[in-house]
Amino acid sequence: MQQEAEKPLSPQEIAERFDVSREQRDEFEEVLESLVREGFIHRSSRGLYGVPEKFNLLRGRVDRNPKGFAFLIPDNPEKEDVFINPDNLNGAMNNDKVLVRFLPHSHGKKDEGEVVKILERANEHIVGVLDSYKRYGFVIPDNQRINTDVFVPQDEFKGADDRDKVVVKITRWPERNRNPEGKIVEVLGKQGESGVDLEALIRQLDLPQEFPGKVVQAAENLSSEIPSEEIERRRDLRDLRLFTIDPEEAKDFDDAVSIEKISDNKLRLGVHIADVSYYVEEDSKIDKEAFKRGTSIYLVDRVIPMLPERLSNDLCSLRPREDRLAMSVFMEYNLEPFELEDYEITESIINSNYRLTYDEARQILEDEDQDIRKEYRDIVSDLELMKELREKLMSGRRLRGTIEFEFPEVKVILDDRGRAVDLQKREHGLPEQMIEVFMIAANRAVAREAYWREEPFIYRVHDNPDPQSIEEFNEFIHNFGYHIKGGESGEIHPGALQELLDEVSGTGAENIIETMMLRSMKKAVYSPVNIGHFGLSLDCYCHFTSPIRRYPDLMVHRIIKEIINQGKLEKERRWQLEDDLPEVADHCSVQERRALDAERDSVDLKRIEYMQQYVGDKFTGIINGVTSFGFFVQLENTAEGLVHVEDLTDDYYQYRDDLQALVGERKKKIYRLGDEVEVRVIKANVEERELDFVLADME
Repeated sequence: MQQEAEKPLSPQEIAERFDVSREQRDEFEEVLESLVREGFIHRSSRGLYGVPEKFNLLRGRVDRNPKGFAFLIPDNPEKEDVFINPDNLNGAMNNDKVLVRFLPHSHGKKDEGEVVKILERANEHIVGVLDSYKRYGFVIPDNQRINTDVFVPQDEFKGADDRDKVVVKITRWPERNRNPEGKIVEVLGKQGESGVDLEALIRQLDLPQEFPGKVVQAAENLSSEIPSEEIERRRDLRDLRLFTIDPEEAKDFDDAVSIEKISDNKLRLGVHIADVSYYVEEDSKIDKEAFKRGTSIYLVDRVIPMLPERLSNDLCSLRPREDRLAMSVFMEYNLEPFELEDYEITESIINSNYRLTYDEARQILEDEDQDIRKEYRDIVSDLELMKELREKLMSGRRLRGTIEFEFPEVKVILDDRGRAVDLQKREHGLPEQMIEVFMIAANRAVAREAYWREEPFIYRVHDNPDPQSIEEFNEFIHNFGYHIKGGESGEIHPGALQELLDEVSGTGAENIIETMMLRSMKKAVYSPVNIGHFGLSLDCYCHFTSPIRRYPDLMVHRIIKEIINQGKLEKERRWQLEDDLPEVADHCSVQERRALDAERDSVDLKRIEYMQQYVGDKFTGIINGVTSFGFFVQLENTAEGLVHVEDLTDDYYQYRDDLQALVGERKKKIYRLGDEVEVRVIKANVEERELDFVLADME
């Protein structure tokens, strides 16, 4: 239908094309109907069939903005996102899988579309606050991307009271101009009670905290003994000096590193990754649960793991002085001129010598703390070599054009009761960068191997920005006296964006330009179609180095194992993967977005909780978001609050989209992204998720 059909086909024409016998006719019609249900082919009003693209349709997922509008994120990563007006969603909700029909262009803007069919619903359960009346109530969703309240009749309250935090199950999906209906299935507690909001976040993910009993039992039944025949068939690296470097709080160690000096001009880097695929067989109970979860989720007070603890913190964790199965990637580098000369991927057995924290590595490499250097004297020389290699790899990234954003990350410190007592910026110094570039190098080598062999695979892809987005970004930075090479045409190389970041580094415009640049770019996703990785400026890339916490990495391990052991995939296996990988990639991308939303929400909640003690106090911050209703200010401790436009009392202010600024009508005073302002905290409400400021000079 994509390549050969010259027109829409009737069922009879398709059946004739495939020589479908009379006995096979019922089965044939079931297959045809299932393809229509899943949106892979489309049936017209006249009963004719074709691929959606031939009918001016596109298949993908709805990414809804809190303001109401949405974008279709196409299944095919080579297709551009499609804007959807709220009036054209036709009952579709955030993350629903849909078919969209293109609408005529409007003023030369981005493609617009209308949802014509909902293929798969994504929000069967919704978490929110009950707003009750005499005979009915509405559940107001916590997730701001679900822009409609859920109607609940009183006999479906399940004992919930007004302002309770609840979980509601949808019983009737929304339609144009009509709310969804539902019934309450769980009451989490009164809004504002300690711990209720984080429990609500977990329910919002629609993931159980506890693993099913059969999954736990299956993990417990796994033997900790490694069979001798398994050891014999692997590369024995137990005598190779290697170690892990992780955050202090880490419990699952899925990567270790080694380095050898082969000659004055050559180093061999080893990246050794826990071989989770040995223990988690495809389609097993553990595997199905891991696929369902897709990723581990790191909330401020807990981890919701992808794998049971028996695997994540025990059998697969590369704990020091314990034999562990691994997948090892060796990369040989010439130092002058610097280049990757060769690489090898092999199954191995290893025994980690040390477990270092990032802080300990920092004390060795940057502070040259003699006590720590003495404690780890066996590996100090290795760390020094790794530091040298890191500098070479970082230089290579710059030459290649990798984009390096410098947004601060925060670590929330909790007391014994789970309340936020401090906000600390996470370090991303030399040790963190060192491990990061080593992991990227291993991921790149594995992706290359699969790509060159032309085998089915899951890539990590990052599409080029929309030309229109780049043009608009270039127009915006002209206000600050900057421009990017190629920005006028919309065609851009990532190196040009990095040059701009270098140019604005340390200036007052740095924050605003970084923020707007990020907004102009697309999101990285998983895909069986390799389109390269724009942000890393790589022609092919994958995720291989975290199989304990990411399902795509686990699938990559399985595929690359088969490739290196057999030379190529068997025909049946290739067919199976070609069928399965699009769904696996799409599901994992969705689960990743959900996890990131939950992690960000959990940090935001605790930021607001932490700021409650500072209501009435003054702080200096940077404007990092401007809207028609006010501007957002980020403080040094990363807390972010809103200054409402109605609290700007010295003038009437109008929003200027071209400047990303609020401009006073009379005095022409401007508040825009990147400006430094002094504010006073006037509200910190965890229940409403609101942190409000006023300008200190307007009180």
